[in-house]
Amino acid sequence: MTGIAELLTRAKSRIREITPRQVAEQLGKITVVDVREPEEFTAGHLPGAINIPRGLLEFRVDAHPILCNRNCTIVMQCQSGGRSALATVTMQEMGYTNVVNMAGGFTAWKTANLPVEKP
Repeated sequence: MTGIAELLTRAKSRIREITPRQVAEQLGKITVVDVREPEEFTAGHLPGAINIPRGLLEFRVDAHPILCNRNCTIVMQCQSGGRSALATVTMQEMGYTNVVNMAGGFTAWKTANLPVEKP
């Protein structure tokens, strides 16, 4: 039986990660997908981020007009980087060719004092 730590280690070995500062430098040129739950997203999120909870990712990603292009640049993000690492693997398995994970998630984003949007 595989525990979450091993599952995350395997996922992170299969994906590329970038820092919150690298994401901030690219805002407006990339698509950020926040895989946290709606209440987490509503409490604050990256500017322009799209909220698709991880549990619904496979069902909703194709329905989003921006995400229909499997070659668009996508940054996956969650609270700490774990859920989004797993979601990044899923996106790769679904044929997305330019998808990365934001290391440290929203927690690292806030720690770096980067801008946060609230509805």
